[in-house]
Formats: sequence, structure tokens, C-alpha cells
Amino acid sequence: MSGPPTGGMLLCRAEPLAARSPAHLLRVRLLLAPAGAWTVLVPEDKPWLTGGEGAAEVFSGWGSAIAVAADRPVLGLWWEGGRAGFSLAGGFRRTVSQEWDAAGRACGDPDAMRTLAARLGLDPVLDLEELERLTRPGSGPDADGPDADGPDTDGPDRLRALTALLIRAGLALPPGLTPGEPADRLRGAARMAPGVEELERSGRSDALRARLDAAEAGPLGPWVRGPRARRLGAAQVAAGAPLLVWAARRRSPAWAAAGAFLLAQGALSLAYDRARARS
Repeated sequence: MSGPPTGGMLLCRAEPLAARSPAHLLRVRLLLAPAGAWTVLVPEDKPWLTGGEGAAEVFSGWGSAIAVAADRPVLGLWWEGGRAGFSLAGGFRRTVSQEWDAAGRACGDPDAMRTLAARLGLDPVLDLEELERLTRPGSGPDADGPDADGPDTDGPDRLRALTALLIRAGLALPPGLTPGEPADRLRGAARMAPGVEELERSGRSDALRARLDAAEAGPLGPWVRGPRARRLGAAQVAAGAPLLVWAARRRSPAWAAAGAFLLAQGALSLAYDRARARS
């Protein structure tokens, strides 16, 4: 008889377009599908069987990497050996985690639920009360709302209750993508999800392109590529060239260095914008 199932998924609070490039940085085979206001990512392989790390470490690490690249909250859900839990990563913010054992007993960061509610914009009173109920022994809200008391509330049950609560944060998981399912069954359900995409393992050029895409999609993106970046580059060239000439006449190494820097920075910015437009 086989033991408890092992698996996991990533929930990125972003549309697939914003999640795709950061997910490429992982260089693993993933299935990506819309999940309401979120994107769900399911691995096609089982790295916890060969990489020396458990499911908790794998999904926590992946979630942190995507959150930094996408600058969006990412939930890594995992279940293994009857245990289950989640990690919440948010850009460069501290990652928080919560875990339940096979009996549903909670351990982990004492502020995990409060942080989850705050970062996802949930109700600080009503929603937080239901989230914190999931950390108490023998009780937890099920998908229909009433409390479920008793010994049958295990770790995966807590994750299912959590995802039910996240409907209020815009989460809508495709059918069959349920925490606690075996990895093979989860992958099969992901393949049937509407709008699913396959993200193949990227090579070096694809990884570099994904990093550039992630940078351009970030807060500084308009200054990296686009009309604003081109205006800035042109202004740097326009300021740097005469400054360099003036410094040469005055024989001022310091001002010459400043002019050369502005000229080079502006020229590189314009060249980068043109090259990315062609690619």
C-alpha cells in the first residue's frame, strides 16, 4: 500500500503574462494556467525524489525566486508524508511559512496568517479570524463555511480550507487542482485546465531573455525600454557630447569622465532599446 501522496503547486498573484518570464528563470518544466486573478504553476517532474530536498524546500525555493523576479506575492503549497504547508514569498520581503503535521497540528511562523492576510489585502478581522482558526487544534473552516472538528482534519485538509478562503482574494483554481492530490493526478488536471501553457526547461539564451523580460516588467521597466527610456538616452547623449568637448578644451579629466559616462550610458540605452525591439 502506497503512503500519503506528495506534491505541490505555486500560486502567483499575477496574470500568466507577468508570471511566465519569472517562471522561466527556474529552468524546470512547468504547466502554467490562469486561476482567476492568479496563475497556478504545476511541475511536470518530481525534483523532491532526486534533488536531495523535500517538497517543502523545493516549493519554498521556487516561490521565492519567482516572487523576487515578478515582484508579486507567491504561495508555495506542498504536501508530503501526511504533512502539508505553505510558504508566502513577496519580492524582497521576508518569506513566512506555516506547516501542519498529519494530525493537523500547526507549527511554523506565528505571524504567518496575519502576514498572509495583510499582503493579500484580506479583511483584517473576519478573514484573519478564519485563517487563524486553521492553526488551532481540531478545528478549521471547510469549503462550505462551517467548522470541521475532529481528528480527520489533517494537513492537506488545512490547505484545501486555505485555498477556499483565498477565493476572496480572487483565486479560482481550475477543476482537479486540489491540494493533497498525488503529483501525477495534479499534473493531469493541470494539462486539462483552460489556457494551460507548457514551460520547457530553458537554455542560457532563454534564461537571459527571461531575466531581461522580468527586468522590463518591473517598476523600472519604463526607464529600461520604451519611449521614456529612449528620451532619457537621447538626453544623456545630448548632454554628454558637448560636456566631453568642453572638458577637452578646458583639460578637465573629471568633467571629461562625466561627459564620457553620460555619452556611453545614453548610447547603450538607445542601442539596447533598438536591439530588444528587433528581437
